Amino acid sequence: MSKRHPVVSVTGSSGAGTSTVKRAFEQIFKREDITPAVVEGDSYHRFERAEMKVAMAEALAKGENFSHFGPEANLFDKLGELFQAYGETGSGEKRYYLHSFDEAAEHNSRLGTSLNPGQFTPWEPLPAGTDLLFYEGLHGGVVGEGYDVAGLADLLVGVVPIVNLEWIQKIARDNAERGYSAEATVDTILRRMPDYINHICPQFSRTDINFQRVPTVDTSNPFTIRNIPSPDESFVIIHFRKGAREKWGIDFQNLLSMIHDSFMSSPTSIVVNGGKMGFAMELILTPIIHRMIEEKKKLS
Repeated sequence: MSKRHPVVSVTGSSGAGTSTVKRAFEQIFKREDITPAVVEGDSYHRFERAEMKVAMAEALAKGENFSHFGPEANLFDKLGELFQAYGETGSGEKRYYLHSFDEAAEHNSRLGTSLNPGQFTPWEPLPAGTDLLFYEGLHGGVVGEGYDVAGLADLLVGVVPIVNLEWIQKIARDNAERGYSAEATVDTILRRMPDYINHICPQFSRTDINFQRVPTVDTSNPFTIRNIPSPDESFVIIHFRKGAREKWGIDFQNLLSMIHDSFMSSPTSIVVNGGKMGFAMELILTPIIHRMIEEKKKLS
């Protein structure tokens, strides 16, 4: 952990509201005049798309568990090295995973390469002169043999839906973007489940703050629902880890007065309308980020 070179890590999963999280942090960085070094979690997968298919088929043939959620398919040690290097020096290396033809074209133009979707760009230095490192992905709080990513983050934020909502989101997305049947997506969910339990869920016990989206409409059978509940059809439970409220000077009464219809559900949790999640994030996280940058400036 480093006051001179802060590391902010957002760990989340499908259906959590990733776009809302990104917009909230973008607004904070813009308003506070902060230049982040942005790192995407997909960059730390171990395999490119074609390699992943081969590795997965080999694992399945052996009856072994294998998925993008687990350590076998990721470079957790290298992600930890990045967090440590940035915290110590304000520098490090990153790469990009190319999701689409548009992303491939953008980076091929920048790098003079001829890469395709599903491939990684070469490792390259982080931009110089950044104010903090901002990670967003599936594994910003993993801990295991040879790596402790959570312990290297100065601020660790979890963004997660309840599991039924996550499944609804994945089934709908896989069908719309990839043409997968609901049955095929369920097979993927079942294959990932051991890694989800062992490597994804434990992160949310290490976070400083969790934003958990809970639908207020019936999602009892997520495998038959085709309409994803909207933010306004949800509540968001904002939970502060023991000590985090005091550490960051969180004023519950002030938040309750500023977020209409919010309420406390426990001494460490506030509940807000799902449509106000972005607003709540900005209210809570802006003072924290501001404090980080002020402490950084004092040490410069």
